[in-house]
Amino acid sequence: MAAGSLAAASAILYVMNASWLASAPDSQPQLLAHRGVYQHYNRDGLKNDTCTATRIAKPTHDYLENTLPSMRAAFDAGADAVEIDIHPTTDGDFAVFHDWTVDCRTDGKGVTREHSLAALKALDIGYGYTHDGGKTFPFRGRFKAQMPSLSEVLTAFPDKAFLINIKSNSPRESEKLDAWLREHPEAHPQRLSVFAGERSAQRLAELRPDLKPVSKQALKTCGFTYIALGWSGYVPKACHNTTVYVPQNLTWVMWGYPNRLQERFAKAGSYIYLVGPMKSTNGLPSINTPEDYAKVPKSWRMGVATDSIEVIGPLAKSR
Repeated sequence: MAAGSLAAASAILYVMNASWLASAPDSQPQLLAHRGVYQHYNRDGLKNDTCTATRIAKPTHDYLENTLPSMRAAFDAGADAVEIDIHPTTDGDFAVFHDWTVDCRTDGKGVTREHSLAALKALDIGYGYTHDGGKTFPFRGRFKAQMPSLSEVLTAFPDKAFLINIKSNSPRESEKLDAWLREHPEAHPQRLSVFAGERSAQRLAELRPDLKPVSKQALKTCGFTYIALGWSGYVPKACHNTTVYVPQNLTWVMWGYPNRLQERFAKAGSYIYLVGPMKSTNGLPSINTPEDYAKVPKSWRMGVATDSIEVIGPLAKSR
């Protein structure tokens, strides 16, 4: 009787989570280009304050992250959305730039958000890049005044989607972004999503749930709760109306992967991006190689995040 009960329970559990019994969302997979097309760098031993511009590989193209040409190249390569980083400026605007300070990449000094937009746009944002320990600086002098504002980015690509990374954990910054979007309806917020610090994401969820804001902590809460309870078909509240990133090496614990997982989260108003295998290194793990992309199920109809859109874009198109 015990064996029979266990077999029956296993059968029910299997049927409830069988991917082949569910249909994937009626959509096309979306490619998210993390950083656009940019200069790749050595990630060994990275810390939060590591100057990545001084450890790039020998350049094979002329694009720098968070610039309009980089974004255009990403879209041309097949990206459906591009991740960008923003900082508020002292004059009430937002600059698109990665680092907390301008010291590493530019010819300026100081905390990024303690500058006006005009001061930031006067900088040479290619100044600090080197691939040979400072012997040469291949982008120095070539990217003067090329740090864009958020308005310039959204105006340049009016029909494209963006993941905005708020580079702080301050609720006040979410309030600033909300106010900015109210003043700029032409930005079309429905094409935007947001990644932020925990407090910042929570505040933005109150102000603009349509942006599907998410933080690292929210991702952990969603993931762990779904792993514990998702076998029953339950999608926890933390997984509703948000954006979720699922590492390839953890898909086996995501109940119903791939089709039933997509079906459940779509009904909960959420969107899933597959990312690369979770490692101990900093940053978003991405799907960057043909081998990684080959592991994406052909029935996958949600997102794929990549740091190498120039590689993955053509593969996705051919599939």
